[in-house]
Amino acid sequence: MYRFVTVMLFLCAFSHSLFAQFRLKPAFPNLSILQPLDLQQPDDGTNRIFVVTQKGSIYVFPNDTTVSQAKIFLNIEDKIVYGGEMGLLGMAFDPDFKNNGYFYINYTAPSQLRTVIARYTVSKTDPDKADPNSRFIILEVMQPFENHNAGQLAFGPDGYLYIGFGDGGSGGDPYNNGQNNTILLGKMLRIDVKKTQANLNYAIPPDNPYVGNSQGIREEIWATGFRNPWRYSFDPVTKWLWVGDVGQDKWEEVDVVEKGKNYGWSIMEGTHCYKPSSGCDSTGLTMPIWQYGHDAEGGISITGGYVYRGKKLPLLYGKYIYTDFGTGRIWAITYDGTKPAQNYLVYYSQKNISSLGRTLDNELYFCSFDGKIYTLDYMDNTYVPQEKPDTFGLSENFPNPFNTGTAINVSIKDKSDVLLEVYDISGKHVGTIFDGTMEPGKYKFYWDGTNLPSGVYIYQIRAGSFKDSKKMVLLK
Repeated sequence: MYRFVTVMLFLCAFSHSLFAQFRLKPAFPNLSILQPLDLQQPDDGTNRIFVVTQKGSIYVFPNDTTVSQAKIFLNIEDKIVYGGEMGLLGMAFDPDFKNNGYFYINYTAPSQLRTVIARYTVSKTDPDKADPNSRFIILEVMQPFENHNAGQLAFGPDGYLYIGFGDGGSGGDPYNNGQNNTILLGKMLRIDVKKTQANLNYAIPPDNPYVGNSQGIREEIWATGFRNPWRYSFDPVTKWLWVGDVGQDKWEEVDVVEKGKNYGWSIMEGTHCYKPSSGCDSTGLTMPIWQYGHDAEGGISITGGYVYRGKKLPLLYGKYIYTDFGTGRIWAITYDGTKPAQNYLVYYSQKNISSLGRTLDNELYFCSFDGKIYTLDYMDNTYVPQEKPDTFGLSENFPNPFNTGTAINVSIKDKSDVLLEVYDISGKHVGTIFDGTMEPGKYKFYWDGTNLPSGVYIYQIRAGSFKDSKKMVLLK
């Protein structure tokens, strides 16, 4: 479930580094939780954090950096099979949780191996406890193997519950589940949990793409062709559904998922033929907006994340933040649906990040298998914009000359689309420091030349009609 970078995407977009002014820091330094897999916050006015653990417990604690203890909200160890990619894998709060107390969980059950989507209700006497006897099973899907169970649950802006299913496991999709629309494996589902209909503990939304079909296609299906959509989320601004789909042997991918589309697995892995390995027919398939390889600069298992809409890190606003479980690299994607995606390395954490979480204020949290919950923060001495400068400006870097790292200060007078890049003395592009929109303010960027040879480099800024460039000297 946990499975670029100078990898060329079919859109000819390239990965850039760096956002070197960021780092991870513990969000709750005095708190440790074993194998956290999901972090959620309900919209109920209590400012509490809920963390799901693979072994079968959900913990709750106040959203306070000084917290040192978490309470067990729900324990279902007796109902799950745990290990590998199985266990308690995700949760979602009902949009009306404040009034009805409903929340939903995704777990792997033993005996006949299956995924269970169940609803529970909070205790009537203790808001920090779920009622263990309130379980109502929404959906069960048999699993042929122990992996590729996916695990996320998410309510869309339309109020429906979206459930991602992997292809059922093993390797290479041996039963071709990703392309078989008569079953739910390898699909993104969309159901209405407020209602029921004949033989179902939920209802099919009337605008699902296959409603009323006569081919035996499951009407729960919203989109098809997934290998293991481990983590996905909705952007609260654009309403787009972003999915990180875990790859097979060579490619991890990011998809923006739309109604009725086919995202290719197992005909394709990323933008490459998989079955067959060459000459495949990609007619009618939707390619990922980004992919990265299983190589030294990429990873092995994508952990999908969120489009950042918080206030603490304005340089990341509007960018899709995601990571890789194997390497701990954290990236940011800029994508507007019209131009090729641009990917940036934000931070190389070297942590096994299983999941990202988003709180009500749209700030992001990173669940790590070292038992800690982290947030992104600026590095020491990074100046967060506070006042509006009188002019645009690009300062001399310091130190200069420098050995590996140097700081570059930028002044932005008005809100602008900003491009800050580095070239070698021959004019060859060697890195993009920033490409996006900046609010008025003063910013400090840290540029790392560790992987470049000694020499003279040019850094150049474009901000609206303003353009400037300066020289810096790297000495090793």
